[in-house]
Amino acid sequence: MKKLNFILVFIFGFLSSSCNLDESPIFLDSTLYDNPQSAAAALDGIYQKLTTYDSMERRYWVNNGFSGLFITHRQLQRGANVANSPHNANLMALKPIQDQDSELLWKGLYAVIVQSNAAIKNITVVENPSTSDELLFSDILGQAYFARAFAYFDLTRLFTDIPLWTEIADDKNLNKGKSPSKEIYAQVISDAKMAASLMNGAKGIGYPKQYAANMLLAKLYMTLATNPDLRNGALTEMEYWQMAYDEAMKVYGQYSLVSDYSSLFTDTNENSSESIFELQISQDASNSQMGRNFTPNNYKVSQNFGWFRVHADVFEIHRDTYPTDPRIEATYLYDYTHAKNGRPQRTYPANPNRPIVRAAHPFLFKFAEKDKTHSNQYNSQNIIVYRYADLLLMLAEISNELQNGQQLGYVTEVLSRVGVSPHAGYLGAQEEFRDAIMNEYRFELIGEGEDSHNNRRRGFDYFLNNTILPHNSNSSPGFKASVDILLNTDPSQVMNLPIPQSEINTNELINE
Repeated sequence: MKKLNFILVFIFGFLSSSCNLDESPIFLDSTLYDNPQSAAAALDGIYQKLTTYDSMERRYWVNNGFSGLFITHRQLQRGANVANSPHNANLMALKPIQDQDSELLWKGLYAVIVQSNAAIKNITVVENPSTSDELLFSDILGQAYFARAFAYFDLTRLFTDIPLWTEIADDKNLNKGKSPSKEIYAQVISDAKMAASLMNGAKGIGYPKQYAANMLLAKLYMTLATNPDLRNGALTEMEYWQMAYDEAMKVYGQYSLVSDYSSLFTDTNENSSESIFELQISQDASNSQMGRNFTPNNYKVSQNFGWFRVHADVFEIHRDTYPTDPRIEATYLYDYTHAKNGRPQRTYPANPNRPIVRAAHPFLFKFAEKDKTHSNQYNSQNIIVYRYADLLLMLAEISNELQNGQQLGYVTEVLSRVGVSPHAGYLGAQEEFRDAIMNEYRFELIGEGEDSHNNRRRGFDYFLNNTILPHNSNSSPGFKASVDILLNTDPSQVMNLPIPQSEINTNELINE
């Protein structure tokens, strides 16, 4: 007999092989949703679950690591001159195993779903809200639908077929078998549509508006357009591209790009005009360790690791495409001063010889703690999940598929901010534009949580030919087995993560 499913165990407040039905957490109390103030507190609990270490830091670790664009020195012995750490051999090399990070990410996102389900079950709204309380209830319920849609969208893109919970588990409903990914996508569509119809901005600054749900729908329809096994058979690929365009256009013009690209990754420009969905981080409440994990070792005075390095060849493509691009300085770090002893710290390309793995690839700098005097391992920098530049690139890609003549205009909006012009690839045929825009997502958004999905959503062949093989065959600055990793080419492994062993162990309806 398997242990109780972890979702039920979570609901009743502890992780063990038994549960006490008297120990229900507060969010299961239906009276919590009777007044807008306590319902708003319940919503904050949902978003707090999205900012826990498991739901946020591990989400970035797994999505970035499984993208084919990064290498790490996490678990790499100091001074090691080979890139053979367990993480590089598995997740980073696209050979995923049932590891702790993906397992805890799974649990973290299902925790979001559990609390969203409670809010969805217990909040009652009127059809045409008009009073401040009615509008607030509607917005809170819409946010709960959005959070559930977001969590399921990330889970199914990573793990494919997964359990689908839309109700609250109890002692008579302990387990769920895996639902096909196609059904998960249908649920995400339903939830996102509900979210878009209910969200109205009543919660104010720091909370997403209905446009975040429209953007999620656009991303989803783009995925279905190129994955016929997942879409409704009654709809064609071009109809899905048109649906993606229609949703994205609901967002277009509602936001604007900030003038300084680098300011997006500091705590001085939070909840800006570019932010569509932003996680609100409090150093005291959330204990975010994004800064510690992303800040290069000894860049600042306190403990920091700098786990993510961008593959040298990925950096080179960006630099060679846009040599004067200010996004390079804001995105990568490869030459800085040791915060304690003042000595130079140089990695590739500042150290062109690439002698050991720790010096062979630039750091991903976006989420690093920028204050070099910061002495706490926790930090309070907000994390933008959806932003307007991404929406503009989506519209450029969609327009290219629809051939509506608008594609160059949208990408020009993004490039104008950083003072560069569309390169020759954007001026050619549809296929050339397609390849150019898929690279542009990397130049603009690398490390921000969508790389793994963007690289895969056009299918295995596109991922193989545009990410995996170009990396494995690169010759500049000289591919070295000691400091680079080969990416797996097995389609049965590179496209999704295995279901966590803990779910298999605790769920009688899942055996593999």
